[in-house]
Amino acid sequence: MPTLYLMPSLLAENQQHFSLPPAIADKVAEINVFFVENIKTARRFISSLKTGKVIDEIQFIELTKKTSFDDVFEAVSNLSEDAAILSEAGCPGIADPGALAVEVAHQLDIEVIPMVGPSSILLALMASGFNGQSFAFHGYLPIDKKARVQRLKELERIAHQSKQTQLFMETPYRNNQMLDSIVKNCNPNTRLTISVNLTAPDGFSKTYSIEKWKTLTQVDLHKKPAIFGFG
Repeated sequence: MPTLYLMPSLLAENQQHFSLPPAIADKVAEINVFFVENIKTARRFISSLKTGKVIDEIQFIELTKKTSFDDVFEAVSNLSEDAAILSEAGCPGIADPGALAVEVAHQLDIEVIPMVGPSSILLALMASGFNGQSFAFHGYLPIDKKARVQRLKELERIAHQSKQTQLFMETPYRNNQMLDSIVKNCNPNTRLTISVNLTAPDGFSKTYSIEKWKTLTQVDLHKKPAIFGFG
């Protein structure tokens, strides 16, 4: 019976030495079947580990949010050797389509082994100063402006009433619009944490009141991976 490894990848380019344990490269060298969201970036990541592995001998199985359950079930059930789910960034199965392959693996009684690596969600929580014993991650908020504001106010209310940290994210090219929606519509005294480009040399995590975030006009989050949170 094969084993399915859940293999984290980099959050920021060229930071292998900082954020990936040696076991990742060791396991990459052993495995020949990878479930990936983007084959091109997966090939580039594996090449960057310099394991000596011949990339053209690897079988890549594309797994995106559009991949059907039937296709995933067929691919996982046909495994005859160990395989890995390689996340596009961070940890597989967390805000990541790899969760579907994990679900199938459990149904087929295939052993699932999560490997250690960077998670932007947990790193942002660690750096926030917010409640780390009770928290929720909501992924992407609505694109529609009115619906987004409504959802922001709802998460803000939950954070205040339950003292539970509320984390969420946005597509990088809409980060500035997200911050603008927050500072214009949420309570000035609410604490907002933003973590940007985590593990990269220019990355940062800052937690301020929304009132203070309004004054930081030099902050530019455009096209930079970010995690937001209320606490």
